[in-house]
Amino acid sequence: MKPRINIMEQGKGALKVLYGLGAYKSSIEKKLIDLIDYRVSQINGCAVCLDMHSKDLRAEGETEQRLYLLDAWRDSPFYSDRERAALSWAEAVTKCDVPDEVYDEVKKQFSEKEIIDLTIATITINSWNRINVPFRNVPGDYQPGQYANASWD
Repeated sequence: MKPRINIMEQGKGALKVLYGLGAYKSSIEKKLIDLIDYRVSQINGCAVCLDMHSKDLRAEGETEQRLYLLDAWRDSPFYSDRERAALSWAEAVTKCDVPDEVYDEVKKQFSEKEIIDLTIATITINSWNRINVPFRNVPGDYQPGQYANASWD
């Protein structure tokens, strides 16, 4: 696969807004955000984000079994009710189809602020997927935590 445009160099000004979303201090634990990022990236077929978030999740102690079965989380016993509600919400937001049943389940596990934070996290990873996929950014070089203290100026 050959990259089309190096958006990290050519689009710094445009990306500054997205960097701001990523810098937002969410009320949701990082490991759950990374799990959402990984699942949404599976749906969107974003190899760069799958590479990044699988490495971050492993560095955070995530098991291979849970990573391998995330695409089938509904049929796997390895995810908590809180994770299931978050994954269901993230999938629904990604598809822009959020039925009342999904909202009712997420309300049982998360506060209103947390639901907003889950939504912002889902919007953010969808945006990154929609940048990486069309520009064919190449996966493989990411190191866990690489962007944790990055300055985007």
